[in-house]
Order: sequence, then C-alpha cells, then structure tokens
Amino acid sequence: MATSAAPIQSVLRERLKNPPPLPMNTRQRAHRFRLAPVLRLLVALAINVLALWVANGIFDGVRIHGAWAYIIGAAVLGVANGILKPVLAVLTLPLIVLTLGVFYFLINIAMLLLAEWIAPNFSIDGFWTYAGAVVIIWLVNWAAHSLVDEIETKRPLGRTI
Repeated sequence: MATSAAPIQSVLRERLKNPPPLPMNTRQRAHRFRLAPVLRLLVALAINVLALWVANGIFDGVRIHGAWAYIIGAAVLGVANGILKPVLAVLTLPLIVLTLGVFYFLINIAMLLLAEWIAPNFSIDGFWTYAGAVVIIWLVNWAAHSLVDEIETKRPLGRTI
C-alpha cells in the first residue's frame, strides 16, 4: 500500500498559501492588538480605582479620601482577589457548595474588609454597605473588563484577507 506524498504536499502548500477563514462566532478572531502584561495590570488597577470611586459615590457608608487611598485600596483589592481569594475559595469549597455560593460572597466581603483595613483614609460602615459595595465593585469590574476584552478582540479595520 504505497501512497504518493505529492498530493498531500500540494494540499498542504495550498493551505499555507490560502488559509481557511476564521469563524466569526468564536473567540479565535484576529487580534488588533494585545495589551502588554504590565499595561494590563495598570488597566486592572485603574478599573479597581473606578469601582471604588463608584462605590464611594453611591453609598454614604463608604468613605475614601484622597488619591492614595483609592490607589492603595485598589492595589490591595487586586492582590487579595488574585492571590488570597482563590486559596480561600479552594479551602472553603464544601461550605461554598453547601450554601449555594453565599459563602463566596462573604469571601468577597472579606477581601473588601482587608482593603479597608490596609488602605489609609478608607472606611466602610455596616454589613449591608459592605454587601452593596461588593456588588457595585463586581458590576464595575465586569463591565470594564468586558469593554477591554471587546477592544482587544476587535478585528482590524481596513483590508481583510
């Protein structure tokens, strides 16, 4: 059963010259640009600052005074959500499952409490203010990160190949 390699090579050569188009409904779109990792961290910090600013504006019980309070609070919130929250979530997974995710919400409140504790001129009064601030911070982060992801995955303008 000897097969010739010539037809296979010609098909491969044709595929290299004219690759098939990417499907439009998947995440495998052509990237216009990708943010550098350091710039991505700065954007995440700015989004957390925005989220804290919105929470401060909505709730009377949230008091954040000064730019450094926002920056330090956002940095602590980012580090806590990136490192501490996943560890706590894995350690308390049975409790999270048993309470249908309510305990995960309490972990988010604890991350905000940590940011308040470390950052200067940052205070939150009352459990329901914490709960509302966590929801607002989550909504602002979700909307802003969705916008950044949409900008990053946009197809380039101009010629299409």
